[in-house]
Amino acid sequence: MLQAHREPIFNVPGSVIALIGVFVAVHVFRTLLPVAQDDWFTVAMAFVPARYAGFADQLPGGEIAAVTSFVTHMFVHGDVTHLMFNSAWFLAFGGAIALRVGTVRFLAFTAFTGIVGALTFLIFHFGEMIPVVGASGAVSGMMGAVMRFLFSAIDMGSWQALRDRPRAVPLMPLQVALRDRRILAITALWLLLNAITAFGIPGISAGGEVAWEAHLGGYLAGLLCFGFFDFKPRRRFTPRIVH
Repeated sequence: MLQAHREPIFNVPGSVIALIGVFVAVHVFRTLLPVAQDDWFTVAMAFVPARYAGFADQLPGGEIAAVTSFVTHMFVHGDVTHLMFNSAWFLAFGGAIALRVGTVRFLAFTAFTGIVGALTFLIFHFGEMIPVVGASGAVSGMMGAVMRFLFSAIDMGSWQALRDRPRAVPLMPLQVALRDRRILAITALWLLLNAITAFGIPGISAGGEVAWEAHLGGYLAGLLCFGFFDFKPRRRFTPRIVH
């Protein structure tokens, strides 16, 4: 008897699930800590610009955190809503990228965009005592990266290829992507939404505490640099020997 092949409804790589699992585990761990210890742990993991203005030894984590926090800040989230929002977008964009480039390059890309996001925040807020937490910079980088092959799949007329054959979807050359009206429109809308969230609309709403600088840095890093992580391995040349 022939058995029908059943396609999974969700095709999410294990590396993406694992990182989201770490996000959740860190948040659960924090809820079990007393308030004072949770505050210490959060700041030790957070990216704080003041560390680089001579205050590293006065903050939780000390000098070591001045190095590790470029990555560790991505694993701590402000509250459940922040955690759920980042995890949802991480699942959507991260899944597409991990399927395309594999686990190692996906993890390297995640770290790269998160670090660039932190550096961008540092440029705007050097020396300030503002802890930054969350994977939003990396998520923004994933969004920028997806722009490089999402519309290629649309032009091919195959959304299914993004899930079933992601590596077969051509990567849009950077010079083409920077002139593509669809990418430019989405980028402009994304920047506008970040501006509204961060600063609010004068006379209508107040801005929230959003690290839009990290979002900006991460997004541009993903859009501009994804090609370095998306390279295809060269085929090994095997000489043909004729007898």
